Amino acid sequence: MTVTPDEPWPQCGQGSDPATAPEGCPGVRIPRHDACLAHVTDAERSAYFTTLGPGSDIDHRGTPFSDALLGELLDALRDVGTGRVSIGAAHFETAQFDGTADFDGTEFSGDARFEGTQFRGAARFNGVRFGGYTAFVAASFNDGGWFFQARFEDAAHFELAQFRDSSFLATRFAEDAGFNGTRFGGDAIFRAVRCGREAQFVGTQFGGEAQFDEVEVVGEAAFVEAKFAGRARFMAARFDGGARFDRTRFAEDALFQGAQFNGRAWFREAHIGTGVSFANAQFPGTPDLGPLVCGGWVDLSTALFTVPFTLRVVARSLTCARTQWEQTATLRVRYATVDLTSAVLNAPLAVIADPSSVEPDDSPLADLPPTVAVTSVQGLDAAHLVLTDVDLSDCVFSGAFHLDQLRLEGRCTFAPTPTGLHRRFLWPHWWTRRRTLAEEHHWRVQSSGQSAPPTSPRHWRTGPHHHAPGLTPTPETVAALYRQLRKAFEDGKNEPGAADFYYGEMEMRRHDRTDTPHGERGLLWAYWLLSGYGMRASRALGWLALAMMTTIVLMMGFGLPQDSPKQRATGVVPAGGGTVTFEIDKEDPKNPAGDRYTSERFEKALKLTLNSVVFRSSGQDLTTAGDYIEMTSRFTEPVLLGLAALAIRGRVKRGN
Repeated sequence: MTVTPDEPWPQCGQGSDPATAPEGCPGVRIPRHDACLAHVTDAERSAYFTTLGPGSDIDHRGTPFSDALLGELLDALRDVGTGRVSIGAAHFETAQFDGTADFDGTEFSGDARFEGTQFRGAARFNGVRFGGYTAFVAASFNDGGWFFQARFEDAAHFELAQFRDSSFLATRFAEDAGFNGTRFGGDAIFRAVRCGREAQFVGTQFGGEAQFDEVEVVGEAAFVEAKFAGRARFMAARFDGGARFDRTRFAEDALFQGAQFNGRAWFREAHIGTGVSFANAQFPGTPDLGPLVCGGWVDLSTALFTVPFTLRVVARSLTCARTQWEQTATLRVRYATVDLTSAVLNAPLAVIADPSSVEPDDSPLADLPPTVAVTSVQGLDAAHLVLTDVDLSDCVFSGAFHLDQLRLEGRCTFAPTPTGLHRRFLWPHWWTRRRTLAEEHHWRVQSSGQSAPPTSPRHWRTGPHHHAPGLTPTPETVAALYRQLRKAFEDGKNEPGAADFYYGEMEMRRHDRTDTPHGERGLLWAYWLLSGYGMRASRALGWLALAMMTTIVLMMGFGLPQDSPKQRATGVVPAGGGTVTFEIDKEDPKNPAGDRYTSERFEKALKLTLNSVVFRSSGQDLTTAGDYIEMTSRFTEPVLLGLAALAIRGRVKRGN
């Protein structure tokens, strides 16, 4: 029997109702009868069944089936020896199955046409073999469709079909599998499915969880503009001919752990509500990914990228722990915190804050500042890492390698010191404003006994191991980090940044009670107190002013003599002759008495002090105490002036 699918068929017409069914039953008439299989007499039906056998073609378009009627039909097509139902070409277009449509184990050697068919009960096609073209276009599976281990040896089309629940577990599609526009109201299970050519899910809607774990698609898999209302699972899936998820909407998680994208993967303008995981996935044929918009997290942990790669992502967090890049890669990120813990870089990797990425106005991230923060580079070889315009305030550098070769481009920010007036014991103080590493914050929180996370910029920031002091970096470790990163700043011709990190290194050495000798720590304390390690001009100038004032006061009080000494001539007449010899002597300067603090004495003391700042001798007659005061000032004050000049140069110098 050969039937053209679109040709009109002679309808049964039984049970017509002018109000609801004016044309009556739409079922096709069985051969040599005026009614469909459901409306012929029992004798006529039995006679019809005798004409059928295994492999017969059947045509029951538009026919209503009960459980019993379908059972009788399949029994007529059953092979007595094997017990297996075998059908040639089957036409069930627009048929209605009121009960369970149980086709389990059936073999369709010809075309199987179920376009527009209504399955009001469960539709069971488990273990069915479809040898020809198969179509369930616009079919309705009101109580679920089950195709466990079914085999489609030709093209299979389910476009515009509607499923309540469905299972295609371990199903095999030798040719194309089309589900464009299909609606899955409940869970859709496609685990371990293999598709020999293309798998089309364009515009498909998944109302529950969609499971595509271990699916294998030899051709292209297209999920363009598909909508996933529940979790979407593609764990250990394999896409050999490319995977398209352009403009796809994932309301919840999208899981691609262990997936393999041997062809290209397109996620242009895809939107994920909660998070997307590519953990342990492989991208041997994907040069770019995105722009990908995610309301939560993106996980690339342990993923492998073997070709030059560009990722554009808008998300709250991006995790690249132990991710491996074999070729040059660029991560253009907006909003996200980026974790690069133990990432493997065999070629340059650039992490760039990209404020140009566009997301819809209703995105949950639309109101956030487009700041990108790198939170960890632990265990990473930074020789190939380039960071551009990122926030490193909470970045953990300890455990990274070759930090001195890290490249910092654009405006990379670090955590500042606490702001405002603080009190240490009875003395008020201010923390000097400078760039600091997160590790210094963590150590200072531990050493100061701060118990709670910071509530304002006035506090140091707690670390991830705040309640485990043994895991907090020591001053020796933090000093080494500052030393390496200082070189990175110097190589980048950023002298002010290098100055801040030199200050941090010296601070950690000053507080290191284990590896810094006591004498060296004493010198560091003096160096810090006098000039902030040669980095704080205001401190050195303050001490210089204080030293000069002290010198002036001491000179006025003890160094300048009471009066300027006068010369005196003494004549000696030798006995027996008229020769006279004169000896010129000078009185020793006398210690001052009376009013020592006069304007005249202040002027002299000021000139003497200013001369001492530039290593010049005043030429002034001084008391013994004054000589020692002058010697001391001629040593200390030029040193303080030099430290101030050095600090100013460190803040304004730029590399050539």
